[in-house]
Amino acid sequence: MGSSSLLSAVARRLEGKVALITGGAGGLGSVAAKLFHEHGAKILIADVQDNQGRLICKNISSETASFIHCDVTNESHIQNAVEKAVSMHGKLDIMFNNAGIMDTMKSDILDYNLSDFEHVFRVNVAGAFLGTKHAARFMKRVRKGTIINMASVCSVIGGVGTHGYASSKHAVLGLTRNTAVELGHYGIRVNCVSPYAFPSSMSRGFLSREEDDPMDDIESNLEGVHLKAEDVAETVLYLASDESKYVSGHNLIVDGGFTVMNSALTVF
Repeated sequence: MGSSSLLSAVARRLEGKVALITGGAGGLGSVAAKLFHEHGAKILIADVQDNQGRLICKNISSETASFIHCDVTNESHIQNAVEKAVSMHGKLDIMFNNAGIMDTMKSDILDYNLSDFEHVFRVNVAGAFLGTKHAARFMKRVRKGTIINMASVCSVIGGVGTHGYASSKHAVLGLTRNTAVELGHYGIRVNCVSPYAFPSSMSRGFLSREEDDPMDDIESNLEGVHLKAEDVAETVLYLASDESKYVSGHNLIVDGGFTVMNSALTVF
């Protein structure tokens, strides 16, 4: 049975909702866009990859999926994207601050350039901040909405990412918690998702893998299961839906138990 047949047998979890996805032309963003659409949402993809973004929208639906060029470090771009979603569909229910980058591996802080550190923060942290700020402007008017930020297992542990990337994801978690407190007074939920490594262009580049590498050797603590973009997108779908209507300020870690395991000392 195909996915559309399965969905016809159950309630679509985002029926009638409007979602804006930054970094929507990338691996996870495009998977999330397709999944959101299958569950009834109207989608606006915001990305700097114009051709790829338009192609994804065309493959999803020319009627309910659209694209806008957006550099998340540019506040006017973010503001325009939010305003376009509202002007097209009359509202914005879901803001998925998914856009992010990973810098190259530099283990020695003495060799780490300030410009590289700042660039990671501009995309990963300032992008989420601007997306939250401008989405909240409209969500506060109707006193509801959900904002989801993309973090990482690097938001809660050290030693598995660069200084810039790990610091930025810790900051995204702090931003999530702080804005959840403020915006909760307006019925707006703010959460983040922290996945373990999964196959993507970004993770393959970071690990110096071939583009078609399935990364099946990347294991956590959960035997026989490998994390995929689809699994992360399903987690985001949960936070975007009304099924999580009382979940806010939460960091939903999707790591197969990796961050609770002390690899240096275990009795199992």
